[in-house]
Amino acid sequence: MRISLLSFILVFLSQSINAQNLSEFYSKSDKLFSNYVKNGMVDYSAIASNKSDIKDLYITIAKANLVNASPDEKKAFYINAYNVIVIYQIVKYYAYHQKSPMDQGGFFDQIKHVVAGAPMTLNALEIKYLLRPYEDARIHFVLACAAKSCPSLANWAYMPDKLEKQLESRTKLALNDGDWLKIKGADQKVLLSKIFSWYETDFTREGTVLEFINKYRKSPIPDTYQIDYYEYDWNLNEG
Repeated sequence: MRISLLSFILVFLSQSINAQNLSEFYSKSDKLFSNYVKNGMVDYSAIASNKSDIKDLYITIAKANLVNASPDEKKAFYINAYNVIVIYQIVKYYAYHQKSPMDQGGFFDQIKHVVAGAPMTLNALEIKYLLRPYEDARIHFVLACAAKSCPSLANWAYMPDKLEKQLESRTKLALNDGDWLKIKGADQKVLLSKIFSWYETDFTREGTVLEFINKYRKSPIPDTYQIDYYEYDWNLNEG
């Protein structure tokens, strides 16, 4: 009985510590985004001048324990982790005057980072830990890619208890942004981000790409409109 009680206490303490650590991660991530993101742009220069906050978050991501985390806790963690890692990787080489994440070879598909104890690339984090397990296309509108053509980056972190509302609001924001989704009424055409081409299957699970988009638009796009894609701008989303 004593052994069982001791085991219970140890498990309870472990779960409490893990939950506290995750809560601190969300809070510190929120502070980082609040301080350095404005109108979807990132002040990489300011972060580079004092790297301690981003380094601490990067280390926290590596050491995080998700064993007892809920699905929403994991989902929020991985989204924030992705965005923090992207910023960290830009800031790490900021002194080299890079103008795009593509200036770093293998930025998304070769450079590995430790996330909750597992080494992985950003692509692996996005696909294996977010897109595949959750099958939620709205994730595409909340991830940072350090480029101007990415959906606008929020200046707050994603929280487990607010996650559904946050995903909805960022998806609606992107799909009603005339600079990001370009309607050419005179030509009966809509120019989409290449995200819709690269990840088409994520947007067509329940219908067409336009049907997905129109679920979130204030003014639906006629299904007679031709779809095309504008060139992706990989220049740094710096501001």
